[in-house]
Amino acid sequence: MMPFLSNARRVAALLGMLALALSCVVVIAQKKPPAKPIDLNVANEKELEELPGVGHVTAQRIIDMRQKSGRFRRVEDLLAIRGISQKKLDALRPYVLISPPTPAPPAQKISPPAKKANPQ
Repeated sequence: MMPFLSNARRVAALLGMLALALSCVVVIAQKKPPAKPIDLNVANEKELEELPGVGHVTAQRIIDMRQKSGRFRRVEDLLAIRGISQKKLDALRPYVLISPPTPAPPAQKISPPAKKANPQ
């Protein structure tokens, strides 16, 4: 019965080391949030992936929605994207912003061509 206990201890030690290694990997894999807020209306996929809880698929969905529906008007518009819940939105909120629309350049007034004087 002694060899069984020895094997059980080895397995327990191995499982403990595996759990420790796995927890280290999880800590390393966690993303560091962006240093400054990201504008949802101009961010590219790589920038969006910096957001907590946003990976490749969700970043692409944000871009697709922006292209299909136009500018985001408020952060809550993200709730229309599959995979973004209220909980995820609450986690994203400190790291995103919505820029105001850029005004269109003033239209140049085009003067009609000058009329030639009618010589009579």
